[in-house]
Amino acid sequence: MSMMSEFRDFAMRGNVVDMAVGIVIGGAFGKIVSSFVNDVLMPPIGMALGGVDFSDLAMTLKAASGEVAAVTLNYGSFIQTVVDFIIIAFAIFMVIKAMNSMKKKEEEAPAAPPKPSTEEVLLTEIRDLLKKD
Repeated sequence: MSMMSEFRDFAMRGNVVDMAVGIVIGGAFGKIVSSFVNDVLMPPIGMALGGVDFSDLAMTLKAASGEVAAVTLNYGSFIQTVVDFIIIAFAIFMVIKAMNSMKKKEEEAPAAPPKPSTEEVLLTEIRDLLKKD
């Protein structure tokens, strides 16, 4: 088997394709959440805290000198990233919780009893015939 055909077989498995779709959707969802946090959620929070722009919050560790840029600790961006993470983690938690509850419902559905084997059917017929006599 050539390497290309082996790779094609690997890539076309259901789990790999599902994982790839999940990664693409997850990346897009992450961008949506980042935009929500940066553009919708943080401005009102900053305004409520006295007009603070979280993207500008930084602590200067070393001031700029000449052509060397200042060294800053951008904790405002970190706060926004933490809020992004919390929202994404909560959304994933809700999806997994819904999947687990659906899986639990499938497991709780009673399965039909298995059909008796041919030997059991024959033995039952023999028993019934013996009872008649």
